[in-house]
Amino acid sequence: MRRSKLYKSRAEKIDQSKVYALTEALEALKSAPGAKFDESVDLAIKLGIDPKQSDQNVRGAVPLPKGVGKDTRVAVVASGDAADQAKAAGADHVGMEDLVAKIKDGWLDFDVLVATPDAMKLVRPLGRVLGPRGLMPNPKTGTVTDDVESAVKMAKAGRVEFRNDKGGCVHAPIGRLSFPVEDLAENFSAVIKALLRARPATSKGVFIQKCALSATIGPSVAVDIKDFSKAAS
Repeated sequence: MRRSKLYKSRAEKIDQSKVYALTEALEALKSAPGAKFDESVDLAIKLGIDPKQSDQNVRGAVPLPKGVGKDTRVAVVASGDAADQAKAAGADHVGMEDLVAKIKDGWLDFDVLVATPDAMKLVRPLGRVLGPRGLMPNPKTGTVTDDVESAVKMAKAGRVEFRNDKGGCVHAPIGRLSFPVEDLAENFSAVIKALLRARPATSKGVFIQKCALSATIGPSVAVDIKDFSKAAS
């Protein structure tokens, strides 16, 4: 695979054989040659789970204390008072049958989809469209709820969802490269704490096995897992 000049110049600055302390890893990312846009900083964690076992899958959501660095577009499937609350809370799109039909026709101009429990009968048939994109509402992530006001406000404030993939890894954004190191570290800690709270009871041994941080362009930086004891405290 061909690498861009920016990727290669950044790779020269990162010691791929080294495991960095958290602050050191963030500083390494921020000190690399800059791109022409404000890149996302993403966290990747290998968990000690067996994804083939349904009771070991990890899924949840967490509000990042320093936000995600972008405006989150929220759509809500609700009616009546719940719809009014969603609009008052700042939802970008609110509707019932009309909104579901629009999504069914291929419209996906939103980052988070919230639905009231009674609206899920309309939303469930959209699973094949929403599921692969991580947009399907779920009670575990707080996106199936009667309290749509809180759900919308949390999403707008910088809430991120996480779930393990088939390899037992979790990926989540923790902010933008323009964020101060301290803010990125605080967001990192929030995700780690949420993951530890979501640990399945059937998961044995070391739960957080490996961790790496990366910007949108460039190689990943391995992070010392000993930092997790501090992040989780």
